[in-house]
Amino acid sequence: MYVTVNAAMSADGKLSSRRREQVRISGPEDFARVDRLRAASDAVLVGVGTVLADDPSLTVKNPDLVAAREERGDSPHPARVVADSRARTPLDARVLDGSAGTYVLVSDAAPPDRREALEDAGARAIVAGETRVSLPEALDVLDGEGIERLMAEGGGEVIASLFGAGLVDELSVFVGSLVIGGRDAPTLVDGAGFTGDFPSLALEGVERLDNGVCLTWNAEDS
Repeated sequence: MYVTVNAAMSADGKLSSRRREQVRISGPEDFARVDRLRAASDAVLVGVGTVLADDPSLTVKNPDLVAAREERGDSPHPARVVADSRARTPLDARVLDGSAGTYVLVSDAAPPDRREALEDAGARAIVAGETRVSLPEALDVLDGEGIERLMAEGGGEVIASLFGAGLVDELSVFVGSLVIGGRDAPTLVDGAGFTGDFPSLALEGVERLDNGVCLTWNAEDS
């Protein structure tokens, strides 16, 4: 499976404010770039924190891109994947609206009734990990489902887990022209952080978009 991490961050490396509220960082040109990335993916991954804060649909917006997917025999939209250790995804979340298939990655610690409720709402619950979702295990299952290209859109904890497990092949980041600040504001890669054996990247592209810049790296060992 080829994993692309995509995110938009402020000039000082923040994904949103300390209140974890949605902040508009990029503009129309970057939105179009993200839509193209989604359209080229088999599935889009986010953490449950993103679902709770933003309630994204994670669907392709451009009808021409939707039509192109259908012409090559794909579903109109990539599958949605939510990393949700405790099965907290709301049953009325837009990722469960039926417009695309949805997988919810849960741990053994997720209450059985919540798993059942998510499946009744149309999702497929994949159990991977004891108390936290094991992304290597979960991605193995998704690979068996035919998902070959996965786009991860955050948040910082999910991205940290992907890097920590050596699962990232490509990192694409739009850096916007605003400063958010705050020691408690989420960054691109959260979690405990690395103290050695830092993931290493090779810069592949620089593109000016809107009033910012998009940087693309490949993992050096991918």
